Amino acid sequence: MSNRSAEKRERQNRVRRMRNRAAKSTMRTAIKKFEAALVAEDKEKAQSALDLSLKLIDTMANKGIIHHNTVNCKKSRLQLKFNAFADQSAAQA
Repeated sequence: MSNRSAEKRERQNRVRRMRNRAAKSTMRTAIKKFEAALVAEDKEKAQSALDLSLKLIDTMANKGIIHHNTVNCKKSRLQLKFNAFADQSAAQA
């Protein structure tokens, strides 16, 4: 590219893209840890993983990395999974 402003925008976009990819990866990893805790039937670990996941999801929304409708959908699905797990474990006890 011969246009200096276009070169700068390309550099900025590359840095932001990598930052956003890392943030999304962190969020996905937290969600996977939550789901693994559900499979292992560890309620305390699942609760802490859920709290971390919800916090990271909200952070992604505030930074504009993911859309707020996506945030609502993800949070709702995670909370439904946890509530079903908690109801199931309460019924067994």
